[in-house]
Amino acid sequence: MTYPLDDDNFEEFAIANYINPNCVSVLEFLDDLKKIRYVKRLLNKYRDRQELRERLILNHIIFLSNVFGIDGTVNMLRYKVGENNVVTLNTFFILLNYIDIMCEYDEDLLFKLREKI
Repeated sequence: MTYPLDDDNFEEFAIANYINPNCVSVLEFLDDLKKIRYVKRLLNKYRDRQELRERLILNHIIFLSNVFGIDGTVNMLRYKVGENNVVTLNTFFILLNYIDIMCEYDEDLLFKLREKI
């Protein structure tokens, strides 16, 4: 399910979806939230330089889904990575079975990822 995120409700949405029982401080929450920025950087590198670090991207996405849940992770990442990276991001979500194939994705990248992983 897609939730309409914006800058005003993003943090509130992240807190509501945060499911890390081992978190003892706000700093840990913010460190976990930084993974979103890392995914965005890695997707930008792929888009700009064709430099794909698929395992690192997958690790960050899986980590985020462990602490924010799958729906929360999908919504937050789609909002934060920007429109120019959503197709690539959707490809990783499809690989992980987080979403259906009913959205726009990169077939060539999905084939390449399935070969490698």
